[in-house]
Amino acid sequence: MRARRAGAVLLWAALALLALWVVARARYAADLSAFLPQAPTATQRLLVEQLRQGVASRLIIAAIQGGSARQPLSRQGISEAEKARARLSRDLALRLRAQPQFLAVENGDQAARQRDEAFLYAHRYLLSDTVTPARFGVAGLKAAIGNTIDLLASPAGMLAKSWLTSDPTGEMMTLLDRLSRNQPPRTQDGVWVSPDGARALLLIRTRAAGSDTDGQQQAVAAIQAAFAAALASEHAAGAGRQSAPGRAAAAARANTAASPQLLLSGPGVFAVQARQSIESEVMRLSIVSSVLIVALLLLVYRSIAALLLGLVPVASGALAGIAGVALGFGVVQGVTLGFGVTLIGEGVDYSIYLFIQSRAGGGAEGACGSDWRRSVWPTIRLGMLTSICGFAVLLVSSFPGLAQLGLYSLTGVLAAGLVTRFVLPELLPHGFRIRDLTPIGRRAAHVLERVRSGRSAVALIAIAAAVVLGLHRHSLWSRDLAALSPVPLAAQRLDAQLRADLGAPDVRYLVIVSAPQEQSALEGAEQVGAELDGLAARHVISGYESAAQYLPSVALQRRRQESLPPPAVLRARLGQALAGLPVRAGRLAPFLHDVAAARGAQPLTRAALNGTSFAALADALLVEDATGWRALLPLEAPVAGGRALDINVGLVRRAVSVGAPDRVTVLDIKDQADALYSSYLGGAVRLSLAGFAAIVVLLLVALRSPLRVARVVLPLALAVLTVAAGLTLFGARLTLLHVVGMLLIVAVGSNYALFFDRRTGLPPDADGTALTLASLLVANCATVVAFGVLAFSSVPVLHDLGQTVAPGAFLALLYAALLAGGSRRGAAAARA
Repeated sequence: MRARRAGAVLLWAALALLALWVVARARYAADLSAFLPQAPTATQRLLVEQLRQGVASRLIIAAIQGGSARQPLSRQGISEAEKARARLSRDLALRLRAQPQFLAVENGDQAARQRDEAFLYAHRYLLSDTVTPARFGVAGLKAAIGNTIDLLASPAGMLAKSWLTSDPTGEMMTLLDRLSRNQPPRTQDGVWVSPDGARALLLIRTRAAGSDTDGQQQAVAAIQAAFAAALASEHAAGAGRQSAPGRAAAAARANTAASPQLLLSGPGVFAVQARQSIESEVMRLSIVSSVLIVALLLLVYRSIAALLLGLVPVASGALAGIAGVALGFGVVQGVTLGFGVTLIGEGVDYSIYLFIQSRAGGGAEGACGSDWRRSVWPTIRLGMLTSICGFAVLLVSSFPGLAQLGLYSLTGVLAAGLVTRFVLPELLPHGFRIRDLTPIGRRAAHVLERVRSGRSAVALIAIAAAVVLGLHRHSLWSRDLAALSPVPLAAQRLDAQLRADLGAPDVRYLVIVSAPQEQSALEGAEQVGAELDGLAARHVISGYESAAQYLPSVALQRRRQESLPPPAVLRARLGQALAGLPVRAGRLAPFLHDVAAARGAQPLTRAALNGTSFAALADALLVEDATGWRALLPLEAPVAGGRALDINVGLVRRAVSVGAPDRVTVLDIKDQADALYSSYLGGAVRLSLAGFAAIVVLLLVALRSPLRVARVVLPLALAVLTVAAGLTLFGARLTLLHVVGMLLIVAVGSNYALFFDRRTGLPPDADGTALTLASLLVANCATVVAFGVLAFSSVPVLHDLGQTVAPGAFLALLYAALLAGGSRRGAAAARA
C-alpha cells in the first residue's frame, strides 16, 4: 500500500515535470483570431479570409492633431500650427515610404500626385477604356477632339489646353475623371486635412495582413517611431530658425502649448491594442484572483501549510490544461490563459472538500483515512464528471478558441480532481489539521433553515424570469459578430470620425473573382467591371475599385493597341476629322508620335506600377493564395442625405454572375459575418443542450433515481433561468459566451446540488451537516471570486463569462440549499 502511494506521488511529479517542459516550449498568441469561426463552405472561407487579411485589414489611418491654435495666420490664411502639422505629415510620409513594411503611404502631397499623373499620361492609350476602333475612326476623332475643344471653356480648360496637342482625344481627362469619382479629402498646404483643418491625415497600407498581429505591431511601432523622429526634427528646425531670445521664448511656449499628437486607427491597430489589452488583462486578473482566493483560504484555514497544499491541485490542473492545449492545438491563446483564472476557483474546491469534510478538519482521523474516500470522494468524483461533461461539448465547437477553453478546462479539472484523490492525501504531514469550521457550518444551517420557510418565493422568481425572457424573446440574442469585438467604444468612434474625415469607404460590399492565373483574374475583373459600370449608371452603387483599372489584362491592352491606327492611316483620318475644327493638323504631331509609340509598346505589368500609389492598390486588389488568384472589387454604396445607403446585393449578384457564376462571389461582409456567427450561436446552444443532456444521463446512471436527478438538476436550471433574465433586465443581449457561461453554471453548480442530495435522507449528523455546509460555502466563495474577477475585464470574451458564471454559481448554491430535502431532526441536530 505504501509503495502504491509513493508510486502515485512519483508519477504525479514526473507528469508535472513533463507538463512544465511542454508549457515552457509552447507557443502563445494574445489576440482574438481564434474566435473567428471556422468556415465550412467556400463562401464562408472567402468571408473569413477577408476578415483576416482582406483589403480593409491592411489599412491604417493616421491623424496628426494638436499644437498651439493661437498662432497668427500666414498670408495664405493658414496658422503656424496647421503649417507645422503639414510639415509633420510630409516628413512622416517620407520616412514611412522608405520602410519595407508599408506598401503605400498617401497624404495628398503634390509629388505623389505628380508621379501618378505622369504614369497615367505615359500609358493613357493602354489604360483608357474609351480607346476603341470607333473612337479612332474619322467620326470618332472628330467628336473626341470637339469635346476636348469644348473643355477649354470649362474649369478644366487649363489642363485640356496643356494636353491638346498630344492628347486631343482626351484620354488623360477620361482617366482623371474616373479617378475623381472618389471624392478626395480636403487639401491644405499640400496635404490632406480634416474638413475643419484640425487634423492632418494619412492613409497607410501595411504589407502585413490584419491577422498578422506581430507584423501589425511592428508597423504601428514604426509609425510611432517615425512620428517621434519627425516631431523632434520639427522642433529642432523651429529652434534653428530663431535667435537665442526667440528660442527661449519658443521653449516657454512649447511648455504651455499642446504638442502635436499622433492618432492611429484601423483593423491592424485594433488587433495590436486587443493583444496588449488581453496580455495586461490576463496578468492583472490572474494576480487579483490569486490574491483574493489566497486571502480567503488563509482566513478560513489559518494555516500556511494548508494554503500551500490546497493549491497543489490548482497548480497541477493549470499545468495540465496549458500542456493539453499546447499539444492539441499547437498554440495557446491568451484568452485561454485568462479563462484559466477560473480554474483556480474550480480546482481549489476539491482540496476545500478534502480539508473541511474529512476527519482532518476535526483531527480524529487523517485525511488519508478511508472515511473520506468512502463518504466524500464519490460525490466529488460525480461532480467532477458532470463538469467534464459540460466542458467536453466545447471540444467540437467551430470556434477554435472555445474548443481550446473546453480542452483546457476538461484537462485541468480532471487533473485537479485526480491529484486531490491520489496525491494530496499522501502529501499531508502527520497530524495535519485546520481549524474547526463546525461553528460556521452550524450558523449557515441556522440561516438556511430560516430562509427555507420562504422557498415558495423560488417559484415566483422562476415565473418572473420566464416572463422577462418571454417579453424580450425577439431581442434576447445578439447575432452580431461585433459583440465579441475587443475594441472600446471610444476607439470605434475615433475610427468612424477619421474615416469620415478621410472619405474612406467602409469596405462592406465586395465582389471576388477567383481564377487560376493572374491574367484570367484580371480578365474576370474586367468583365465584372463592365456590369458594375451599368449598376453605377443606375445608381445601384456609386462606384467600385478594381486592379484592372490600373493594370488591365494583357489581352485588353492588346485590343486597345489594335484599336490605334497605323501612323499613315491615323494621319489621313485626322486630316478629315479636323475639317471645320479650329485646330491645324500640324500642331498634333505629338499626338501622332504618342499613338505610334503606344501601338508598339510592351504591355504593362505589375512592375510598371512601382513608384506610384497604384502599386499598393494593385497588390491589395489582386492577390495570390494557395488556390490561385483573386481579384477583389470593393463596392461603394450610394449616398443620400449625407448617409450611405445599403446596396441591393441581390441586384449586384444577378448582374455580375452572368457568364461565370462559379467564379464570382458577392459578399456583404457584415451581413454574412453576422449570419455565420448566428449559425454558430445556434450551434453553441445545441451543444450546451447536449452537454446538459449528457449531465442528466450521467446523473441517472449514478443516482439511479429520477427524483434525485430532478432534485439535483432543478436548482441548476433555475440558476441559469435567473441569470439569463437578470442579464436581459440590465440591457445585455446574450452572446455565444453567455451560452458557454450558462453551461459552466450547470457544470460547477452540480457539485453543490450533489452534496445537498448526499445529505438528504441520511441519519442526522450535526458535525457532518455543518462541515458539508461550511465546505460548500467556502468553495462557492472561491468560485464566485474567480469568475467575478472576470466580470471586470474589458475583454468581452472574459467579461461575458464572468458576469454569467459568478452570479450563476452563487444562485446554484442558494437554490440547491433552498430546495434540498431534509428532516427536521437533521436541522435540529445542525442547530445543536
